[in-house]
Amino acid sequence: MKRLLVFCLLLVVLYTKAQSISDIIPAPLYANAGKETFWLDKPVSLQADPAFAAAARLLTEEWHLNVVKAGDHRSRRLITLEKTRSSNDTLGEEGYRLDIASNKIRLRASDLPGMLHAIFTLIQLRYIQPDPLIIPGGTIIDRPRFSYRGMHLDVSRNFFPVSFVKKYIDLMALYKCNRFHWHLTDGPGWRLEIKRYPALTRQAAFRTHADWKSWWKSDRHYAQEGDPNAFGGYYTQDEAKEVVAYAAARGITVIPEIEMPGHSEEVLAVYPQLSCSGQPFRSSEFCIGNEESFSFITGVLEEVLQVFPSLYIHAGGDEASTSAWKTCPKCQQKKKELGLTTEHELQAYLMKRVDTWLRAHGRKLLGWDEILEGGLAPGATVMSWRGEKGGLEAARLDHDVVMTPNETYLDAYQTNP
Repeated sequence: MKRLLVFCLLLVVLYTKAQSISDIIPAPLYANAGKETFWLDKPVSLQADPAFAAAARLLTEEWHLNVVKAGDHRSRRLITLEKTRSSNDTLGEEGYRLDIASNKIRLRASDLPGMLHAIFTLIQLRYIQPDPLIIPGGTIIDRPRFSYRGMHLDVSRNFFPVSFVKKYIDLMALYKCNRFHWHLTDGPGWRLEIKRYPALTRQAAFRTHADWKSWWKSDRHYAQEGDPNAFGGYYTQDEAKEVVAYAAARGITVIPEIEMPGHSEEVLAVYPQLSCSGQPFRSSEFCIGNEESFSFITGVLEEVLQVFPSLYIHAGGDEASTSAWKTCPKCQQKKKELGLTTEHELQAYLMKRVDTWLRAHGRKLLGWDEILEGGLAPGATVMSWRGEKGGLEAARLDHDVVMTPNETYLDAYQTNP
């Protein structure tokens, strides 16, 4: 009995042991624990370089700090946000240095993203402690290994309110992700207000089943906004802009995904003239031989660009069936006009047109690895989801690549469950 009691006490001691500065996620480049501890149980003042005023606001929102001007030495307990200007600064882009002593915490960076990383490291250090009033002392020097560190959220299949999206962004910032891939359109629901095409949100944003898998196994019909059994929702352009601004304040760029030419059942249900059959619920692909399809796509993208300032616009391009194009007179005529031999080349023709349009508007096309089939658009960046093969192929063709193999999806078990 005594042995069991000692063992239990040891477990309690281990569980409640204060975490060190090396325990943050992701692991920093350099971490050296100190002997001193900074306590938040007494008033703390904050001084910030003017370049980091926005970052200072984030920290004061999180903690109640007394903001004082630089050079004010009256405060005995101080947090400073300092901009490194030395020509021999080695922190680099998005890098930072964090020094924690008993009466002072210094956060240093050469740019705003670096300072935001320092702040979120400090926040994480506080909340991994058994006592959130304690911040362990020491030094952390860190900078990211990868320029693109992203997370994806599919709100078409499972719609989430703005409050949840902001919470998701908060967690991304805490772990230093900097790209939020917002999957806004797909068969289970269109989620962004497009003023030129109001039916997209009045009807295609709502469906007959709350659970998308149940809907997928049904006849896949949609519902009118306001109907008693209409499930779904959408974001107004003002709400989307609010999310973009919220993310930007945390160092995160929002990349919207507007699916084409496949995964477009919801569009074709309300604008069936854009399908090969001219009828709803027959296919999920735009009719590429119909010039109105391109007019619709660019009309949508014009409004998307007004909401999202990101360099990248994700255009989908995955899992498009070629069956409707094979029997469509308009698609076959277009294929003949262009001298194409396969329907994959027909899809590539559409994606290349969208790529050209985006580049003319100062943006870049991002698409799933299927956009390699039939020929890659000159300015396109590939997001490789079906493993690593597509990404390696695109890189060999001298295209930028974002690796997103489906083994990294959160619904894919990392071990046998």
